[in-house]
Parts: sequence; C-alpha cells; structure tokens
Amino acid sequence: MLAEVHCMVMRINLDCNACCRKMRRILLRMKEIETHVVEKQQNKVTVCGRFVPADLAIKIRKKMKRRVEILEIEELGNNVNGHVEQMPPVLAQPVY
Repeated sequence: MLAEVHCMVMRINLDCNACCRKMRRILLRMKEIETHVVEKQQNKVTVCGRFVPADLAIKIRKKMKRRVEILEIEELGNNVNGHVEQMPPVLAQPVY
C-alpha cells in the first residue's frame, strides 16, 4: 500500500550554501518526493509527494545530521488516476 500524498513544511538549520546543496542533493535522490523547495533565509524546506511525514523527517535528520522540526503537514487530495488535483500554494509561486 502506498502512502498518501502530503505536503510538509520543515524547519532545519541551513547555515551556508553547502548545507543547501547537500539538502537539495538528498531530496533529489529520494524517490518518494515529487517536488521540493529549499528556503535558506527562513531555514525552511517544503516537500510534496507520497511519504509518511514522520518517517521522512527521521530519514532527513539522519542524512543531514541536524535537528528537523515539522511545522506543517497538509494532506493533498487525489483523483481517480492517482495524480494530485492541485498544487499547494507554497509551490505555485517561486520564492526569491
């Protein structure tokens, strides 16, 4: 059974550009994540995809060796084909 589609916002300390690159590389290698946004200024990472939120946070904590705080979890609706009906508003607009 597959996990439900979630959009999760986490807070993780991203000190420098190397930390952001490492986070992005980790997220790109995870097959369960469909989209992600790394916001260095706010120390926030937003991910969307089919995963169990607590398990994903633990996996990121182990790989980054940093504390991960889950700020928000949003369960997204599915249609018959299993595709996401709408993109979350966080990912709809680019963050500069």
